[in-house]
Amino acid sequence: MTRIRPYVAADAPALRGIFTEAVQVGARAQYSAAQRDAWSGAAQHCPPDWGDRLGDHLTFVAEQDGDPVGFMTLGRDGHLDLAFVLPQVMGQGVADALHDRILAEAQARGLSRLTTEASLRAQPFFRRMGWRLVAHQTVEIRGQRLDNAVMEKPLQALRKLPPR
Repeated sequence: MTRIRPYVAADAPALRGIFTEAVQVGARAQYSAAQRDAWSGAAQHCPPDWGDRLGDHLTFVAEQDGDPVGFMTLGRDGHLDLAFVLPQVMGQGVADALHDRILAEAQARGLSRLTTEASLRAQPFFRRMGWRLVAHQTVEIRGQRLDNAVMEKPLQALRKLPPR
């Protein structure tokens, strides 16, 4: 059973591990080893600003049997910055559950749309979840060029109930 909960600072090293494994193993078919190393920053175990990056966003963690298996982050501007699950739980609904929680929070906050820059690996997931392609792009990370896509999802804000 997957449980979704808010991020706490102690999660930072485990989420860095999920990020690294998702990039290095999960995206193996889409990106070269050099591209994956550049993207994951393989030389850095857990950079000092990693926890700040997670804490500065609305971050949710997916757990199974008490262990983190995935996470997603949402900025105040509606940008979904990080969305990663362990390769061994891909296809088990973990990303769907995280996405549903992010979506509910975004709607409750009155956001009108979400944006992301989706990797080649993540694009089919986002399309399935109702996101649309805005543009293909190539980004440079640590000297490597990686293809991804700018995507968006229009939202309908939840109506706030009048006070009683």
